[in-house]
Amino acid sequence: MNATYMTGSYSVFDITGPIMVGPSSSHTAGAARLGKIARILAHNSVKKVTFQLFGSFAQTYKGHGTDKALLAGILGLNPWDLGLRDAFSLAEKQNVEYIFEPVTKPTQQGWENYHPNTVRFLITSENGEVFDIVGCSLGGGKVRIISLNGILVNFTGESPILVTRHYDGPGIIAAITSILYQDKVNIGNMRVDRKRHSTTADMYLELDSDVTERVVEEIQKIPGMLNVILLQRINEDQSLNNIE
Repeated sequence: MNATYMTGSYSVFDITGPIMVGPSSSHTAGAARLGKIARILAHNSVKKVTFQLFGSFAQTYKGHGTDKALLAGILGLNPWDLGLRDAFSLAEKQNVEYIFEPVTKPTQQGWENYHPNTVRFLITSENGEVFDIVGCSLGGGKVRIISLNGILVNFTGESPILVTRHYDGPGIIAAITSILYQDKVNIGNMRVDRKRHSTTADMYLELDSDVTERVVEEIQKIPGMLNVILLQRINEDQSLNNIE
């Protein structure tokens, strides 16, 4: 992987830790939050999930309760929910199948090189749709989604993110930015990933304000557009809009 991992900034409140069911803000609170965001990205529909664990997650997930935390998040529980302790029995009651796969050897994707607390969610929804989501627990309960269905992202839930996949041709990026400009949406960060010998390109836009569904629909109409994903800013009790 050639993307740069960024840790971001922290306040004293981040360092002291979040409200949570212990023992670790990275291995339990962050893991539960990652699981919940992954569930939301999968349209709140999870029939089966495989958790591929990297780094310290792979080494200590049983002792630190990371397995229970990840599963609790996938079931929709918050990091401070006492039901986290009963995640295995709750999953059985909800008929959610789960597998934990600690990965200790290098992978083709290279996720193990990003952060010690990295997890890859392979989710199958109730209608058979498959989601491939990779995230990191950064400490203090903070998390970051770094890949969504093979597209590199940098999503924490604090700012809206727009991700597009389109044919690599002139005028498409200008058309996207023009639509955002007309709706007075400012772009805070932008990255275009064009793979060699490929006819498609992925674009990642971090936005300073929320985007309406109408704007996303206009972007979807652009000739050559293949996929549009909108990740709205979230809090613990709020759902993400995932438009494809």
